[in-house]
Amino acid sequence: MPTLLLSKKEVARLLTMDLALASVKTAFRIYQGARMQQPPIVSMAVDAHQGELDLKSCYVPDSELISIKIASGYWNNPKNHRLPAMHAPLVLLAGKTGYPLCIMDGSLITGYRTGAAGALSAALLARKESRTVALVGAGNQAFMQVMAIKKVLDIQEVRVFSPNRHRVAAFKKNLQDHLDITVIPCEGVEETLRGADLLITATPSEKAIVKRDWVKAGTHIIAIGADMAGKQELDTSILKAAKIYVDSLSQCLERGEVRNGLLQGVFPASHIQGELGDLLLGNIEGRRGEEDITLFDATGMALQDNTLAGGIYQLARERGLGTRLDLF
Repeated sequence: MPTLLLSKKEVARLLTMDLALASVKTAFRIYQGARMQQPPIVSMAVDAHQGELDLKSCYVPDSELISIKIASGYWNNPKNHRLPAMHAPLVLLAGKTGYPLCIMDGSLITGYRTGAAGALSAALLARKESRTVALVGAGNQAFMQVMAIKKVLDIQEVRVFSPNRHRVAAFKKNLQDHLDITVIPCEGVEETLRGADLLITATPSEKAIVKRDWVKAGTHIIAIGADMAGKQELDTSILKAAKIYVDSLSQCLERGEVRNGLLQGVFPASHIQGELGDLLLGNIEGRRGEEDITLFDATGMALQDNTLAGGIYQLARERGLGTRLDLF
């Protein structure tokens, strides 16, 4: 039985944000029904080379698919080795036999499904008249968040800050090449938040870079960067003031933005409203008023990789894409 090999270019031909949004909704529904196995994330830091690595795995009995993704971030790769900063090879195995059905590039899958999860939180929690996005960070995930949110809200303006001005310039051009939207580079985080309806943080920061006084009433916050113990983007007083929703409660307690507030004793675990999947299914209440600050803490779930990679694999088979390998 051959194993299908899909390159990044081939995955890109099949992957759309609409597919990612539908897949992420499916993943959240499966998660709330506990119809899967999702072991804890295995992480390691490679400090000598400014790298980090996460291994995320999941088994979904409904589809009989097992996914294993090895996501690495080596932040000096572009400068020192002319390699991408992030890699994410992903393997799909048959649940019934363990046979490797497909080996694919998972870096785009990671970007799209994370963007889609943020957009789903915006669709469920942001004020419907939200038009302006404040973006702290100007990397690929920042781009994916805006691309996805544009699918669910009529955003018109993006205000962006990164200490790397060249990255901001590239981000602005890339986004305006894809969307009819105004992009305003800003000189600092406080300036970026002025007048914003949504705040997205997508940095590798290990200390709070957003202060409570800068966040206006009614803002919806999508916290993406803190996906490992030791990372932090938001002052914990922001979390105390917000109604907090998470992708996976168990993961966020161990490695999310909310972990910082809990460790500092700023609020108890009961302050967290619940998981986004429960909100999607109508099991818990969302935004109660226009003045509410709402926050989505996203650590990224292997289940989302599984459902989206499974969709890509099926499309590749239907369209005859990829290279077939006899591994055994």
